[in-house]
Amino acid sequence: MSTLVLVIVGVVLLILIMVMVGIYNRLVRGKNQYANAFAQIDVQLKRRYDLIPNLVETAKGYAKHEKETLDAVVKARNTALSALESAGGKIGDPGAMQALGDAEAGLLGALGKLNVVVEAYPDLKANTSMEQLMEELSSTENKVAFSRQAYNDAIMSFNIARESFPAVMFAGMFGFSEVGQLDIRFEPDGREAPKVEF
Repeated sequence: MSTLVLVIVGVVLLILIMVMVGIYNRLVRGKNQYANAFAQIDVQLKRRYDLIPNLVETAKGYAKHEKETLDAVVKARNTALSALESAGGKIGDPGAMQALGDAEAGLLGALGKLNVVVEAYPDLKANTSMEQLMEELSSTENKVAFSRQAYNDAIMSFNIARESFPAVMFAGMFGFSEVGQLDIRFEPDGREAPKVEF
Protein backbone atom coordinates (compact mmCIF):
# COMPACT_ATOMS: atom_id res chain seq x y z
CA MET A 1 0.00 0.00 0.00
CA SER A 2 2.82 2.43 0.79
CA THR A 3 4.36 1.80 -2.63
CA LEU A 4 1.06 2.75 -4.28
CA VAL A 5 0.92 5.96 -2.21
CA LEU A 6 4.50 6.82 -3.22
CA VAL A 7 3.67 6.21 -6.89
CA ILE A 8 0.56 8.43 -6.67
CA VAL A 9 2.50 11.20 -4.88
CA GLY A 10 5.28 10.90 -7.48
CA VAL A 11 2.81 11.17 -10.38
CA VAL A 12 1.10 14.18 -8.79
CA LEU A 13 4.47 15.89 -8.25
CA LEU A 14 5.52 15.13 -11.83
CA ILE A 15 2.27 16.61 -13.17
CA LEU A 16 2.70 19.68 -10.95
CA ILE A 17 6.27 20.18 -12.17
CA MET A 18 5.18 19.81 -15.80
CA VAL A 19 2.39 22.37 -15.29
CA MET A 20 4.83 24.81 -13.65
CA VAL A 21 7.36 24.38 -16.48
CA GLY A 22 4.62 24.98 -19.05
CA ILE A 23 3.47 28.14 -17.25
CA TYR A 24 7.02 29.43 -16.92
CA ASN A 25 7.78 28.82 -20.59
CA ARG A 26 4.55 30.54 -21.69
CA LEU A 27 5.36 33.60 -19.56
CA VAL A 28 8.95 33.74 -20.86
CA ARG A 29 7.64 33.54 -24.43
CA GLY A 30 5.21 36.40 -23.70
CA LYS A 31 7.95 38.51 -22.13
CA ASN A 32 10.19 37.99 -25.16
CA GLN A 33 7.33 38.90 -27.50
CA TYR A 34 6.61 42.22 -25.81
CA ALA A 35 10.34 42.99 -25.56
CA ASN A 36 10.67 42.41 -29.30
CA ALA A 37 7.63 44.59 -29.96
CA PHE A 38 9.16 47.37 -27.85
CA ALA A 39 12.37 47.09 -29.89
CA GLN A 40 10.32 47.93 -32.99
CA ILE A 41 8.89 51.02 -31.24
CA ASP A 42 12.43 51.99 -30.25
CA VAL A 43 13.63 51.83 -33.86
CA GLN A 44 10.77 53.94 -35.19
CA LEU A 45 10.91 56.55 -32.44
CA LYS A 46 14.66 56.98 -32.88
CA ARG A 47 14.08 57.41 -36.61
CA ARG A 48 11.56 60.17 -35.84
CA TYR A 49 13.91 61.78 -33.33
CA ASP A 50 16.63 61.83 -35.99
CA LEU A 51 14.30 63.62 -38.44
CA ILE A 52 13.30 66.39 -36.04
CA PRO A 53 16.63 68.31 -35.94
CA ASN A 54 16.58 68.44 -39.76
CA LEU A 55 13.03 69.80 -39.68
CA VAL A 56 13.99 72.47 -37.17
CA GLU A 57 17.10 73.50 -39.12
CA THR A 58 15.12 73.74 -42.36
CA ALA A 59 12.42 75.80 -40.64
CA LYS A 60 14.98 78.14 -39.00
CA GLY A 61 16.00 79.52 -42.37
CA TYR A 62 12.46 80.63 -43.15
CA ALA A 63 10.90 81.28 -39.76
CA LYS A 64 13.50 83.27 -37.87
CA HIS A 65 10.83 84.87 -35.67
CA GLU A 66 9.56 81.50 -34.46
CA LYS A 67 12.56 80.63 -32.28
CA GLU A 68 10.39 79.84 -29.25
CA THR A 69 8.38 77.24 -31.17
CA LEU A 70 11.48 75.69 -32.71
CA ASP A 71 13.21 75.54 -29.31
CA ALA A 72 10.11 73.90 -27.82
CA VAL A 73 10.25 71.18 -30.50
CA VAL A 74 13.93 70.50 -29.79
CA LYS A 75 13.30 70.41 -26.03
CA ALA A 76 10.31 68.05 -26.44
CA ARG A 77 12.38 65.82 -28.73
CA ASN A 78 15.19 65.62 -26.16
CA THR A 79 12.72 64.85 -23.37
CA ALA A 80 11.11 62.09 -25.45
CA LEU A 81 14.50 60.63 -26.36
CA SER A 82 15.50 60.56 -22.69
CA ALA A 83 12.19 58.88 -21.76
CA LEU A 84 12.70 56.29 -24.51
CA GLU A 85 16.20 55.48 -23.26
CA SER A 86 14.86 55.12 -19.71
CA ALA A 87 11.96 52.92 -20.87
CA GLY A 88 14.37 50.78 -22.90
CA GLY A 89 16.05 49.77 -19.66
CA LYS A 90 12.72 48.99 -17.99
CA ILE A 91 10.62 47.52 -20.79
CA GLY A 92 7.07 47.06 -19.61
CA ASP A 93 7.51 48.95 -16.34
CA PRO A 94 4.22 50.85 -15.93
CA GLY A 95 5.93 54.02 -14.67
CA ALA A 96 8.49 54.06 -17.49
CA MET A 97 5.78 53.44 -20.10
CA GLN A 98 3.67 56.26 -18.63
CA ALA A 99 6.65 58.64 -18.71
CA LEU A 100 7.37 57.70 -22.33
CA GLY A 101 3.72 58.17 -23.28
CA ASP A 102 3.66 61.60 -21.62
CA ALA A 103 6.90 62.65 -23.33
CA GLU A 104 5.58 61.47 -26.71
CA ALA A 105 2.35 63.42 -26.20
CA GLY A 106 4.43 66.53 -25.44
CA LEU A 107 6.53 65.99 -28.55
CA LEU A 108 3.50 65.54 -30.77
CA GLY A 109 1.99 68.70 -29.30
CA ALA A 110 5.19 70.62 -30.13
CA LEU A 111 5.20 69.17 -33.65
CA GLY A 112 1.60 70.34 -34.03
CA LYS A 113 2.74 73.88 -33.20
CA LEU A 114 5.55 73.52 -35.74
CA ASN A 115 2.90 72.57 -38.29
CA VAL A 116 1.17 75.91 -37.64
CA VAL A 117 4.50 77.69 -38.24
CA VAL A 118 5.05 75.83 -41.51
CA GLU A 119 1.57 76.76 -42.69
CA ALA A 120 2.32 80.42 -41.95
CA TYR A 121 5.35 80.44 -44.29
CA PRO A 122 4.37 79.37 -47.82
CA ASP A 123 7.99 79.36 -49.02
CA LEU A 124 8.91 76.96 -46.22
CA LYS A 125 5.94 74.74 -46.98
CA ALA A 126 6.98 74.60 -50.65
CA ASN A 127 10.65 73.87 -49.86
CA THR A 128 11.65 70.50 -51.36
CA SER A 129 13.71 69.47 -48.33
CA MET A 130 10.85 70.33 -46.01
CA GLU A 131 8.38 68.37 -48.16
CA GLN A 132 10.66 65.32 -48.08
CA LEU A 133 11.16 65.57 -44.33
CA MET A 134 7.41 65.91 -43.79
CA GLU A 135 6.74 62.87 -45.92
CA GLU A 136 9.33 60.82 -44.00
CA LEU A 137 7.89 62.04 -40.69
CA SER A 138 4.37 61.10 -41.73
CA SER A 139 5.53 57.64 -42.81
CA THR A 140 7.40 57.21 -39.55
CA GLU A 141 4.33 58.26 -37.55
CA ASN A 142 2.37 55.45 -39.20
CA LYS A 143 5.12 52.96 -38.37
CA VAL A 144 5.20 54.18 -34.77
CA ALA A 145 1.44 53.66 -34.51
CA PHE A 146 1.66 50.11 -35.90
CA SER A 147 4.62 49.27 -33.64
CA ARG A 148 2.83 50.65 -30.60
CA GLN A 149 -0.26 48.58 -31.42
CA ALA A 150 1.86 45.42 -31.76
CA TYR A 151 3.55 46.18 -28.42
CA ASN A 152 0.25 46.81 -26.63
CA ASP A 153 -1.21 43.60 -28.12
CA ALA A 154 1.80 41.63 -26.86
CA ILE A 155 1.44 43.25 -23.43
CA MET A 156 -2.24 42.40 -23.28
CA SER A 157 -1.55 38.76 -24.20
CA PHE A 158 1.20 38.56 -21.58
CA ASN A 159 -0.94 40.09 -18.85
CA ILE A 160 -3.85 37.77 -19.69
CA ALA A 161 -1.54 34.73 -19.56
CA ARG A 162 -0.06 35.95 -16.28
CA GLU A 163 -3.44 36.57 -14.67
CA SER A 164 -5.08 33.34 -15.88
CA PHE A 165 -5.44 30.30 -13.67
CA PRO A 166 -3.21 28.46 -12.81
CA ALA A 167 -0.45 30.86 -13.95
CA VAL A 168 -1.61 33.50 -11.48
CA MET A 169 -0.57 31.16 -8.67
CA PHE A 170 3.04 30.94 -9.92
CA ALA A 171 3.69 34.18 -11.85
CA GLY A 172 4.80 36.13 -8.80
CA MET A 173 7.00 33.29 -7.64
CA PHE A 174 8.69 33.27 -11.07
CA GLY A 175 9.17 37.08 -10.96
CA PHE A 176 6.57 38.00 -13.59
CA SER A 177 4.64 41.11 -12.62
CA GLU A 178 2.03 43.15 -14.46
CA VAL A 179 3.40 45.00 -17.48
CA GLY A 180 2.26 48.47 -18.59
CA GLN A 181 1.01 49.41 -22.03
CA LEU A 182 2.26 52.42 -23.96
CA ASP A 183 -0.55 54.96 -24.11
CA ILE A 184 -0.03 58.38 -25.62
CA ARG A 185 -2.73 60.78 -24.48
CA PHE A 186 -3.16 63.57 -27.01
CA GLU A 187 -6.43 64.99 -25.72
CA PRO A 188 -7.91 64.81 -22.22
CA ASP A 189 -9.92 61.75 -23.24
CA GLY A 190 -6.89 60.24 -25.00
CA ARG A 191 -8.77 59.34 -28.15
CA GLU A 192 -7.76 61.87 -30.77
CA ALA A 193 -4.28 62.21 -32.22
CA PRO A 194 -2.99 65.55 -33.46
CA LYS A 195 -2.26 65.82 -37.14
CA VAL A 196 1.42 65.78 -37.98
CA GLU A 197 1.00 66.44 -41.66
CA PHE A 198 2.87 69.50 -42.76
